[in-house]
Amino acid sequence: MRIGILGSGNMADALGTQWTRAGHHVMVSGRDPAKARALAERLGPSARSGTFAEAAEFGDVVLVAVPYSAVADALTAAGAETGTLRDKMLIDCTNAVVPDRFTIDLPTGTSMAERISHQAVGARVVKAFNTCHESVWRLTPPVFEGRPLVVPLCGDDAEAIATVRTLVTDIGCEPADGGPLERASLLEATTAFMIGLWFRGVDAQAMLPPQKYGTGG
Repeated sequence: MRIGILGSGNMADALGTQWTRAGHHVMVSGRDPAKARALAERLGPSARSGTFAEAAEFGDVVLVAVPYSAVADALTAAGAETGTLRDKMLIDCTNAVVPDRFTIDLPTGTSMAERISHQAVGARVVKAFNTCHESVWRLTPPVFEGRPLVVPLCGDDAEAIATVRTLVTDIGCEPADGGPLERASLLEATTAFMIGLWFRGVDAQAMLPPQKYGTGG
């Protein structure tokens, strides 16, 4: 699979490393061409670097992996408003989390995923990979106490969801149906809440009972 990555930071590095190891071809991009070239060299012969627009054109799947404050500019540089991402499967792994407050820096009820969907004309957006620190995505595989990490996916396009499910399993995780894209705001808010707990020294996973008790079983 050909994967374009908008970004050349930690998330681009972590997921790009996993996907190149799984046999995919990757193009990374960023505001700093030298940084993008250096990342591509680290990722190996199946990776290359380019501009945001070139990465958008290259990928059958495109990952948005820039800080949330830079997303709109990166999409514009990729030509999102003019349809360069039309019919592309566009993965959003961003979180609009306010540092130290651990709240969402968006109007209530909105999400980064939906904003991206509105800006990227015709793209098939899937929210995924936003629930963990980049260090978790570097684990090979991300398995804890014998249980693979679950990666929730929110999206409206069945084919795009199926493709992203494959990319999740490629890194040793287990995909989960999170519902339509309108539920991405819940996923993003949950992530912000969990980050706040972790920074306070609380094991966020411990607040949830086993699945069989989740519905009163």
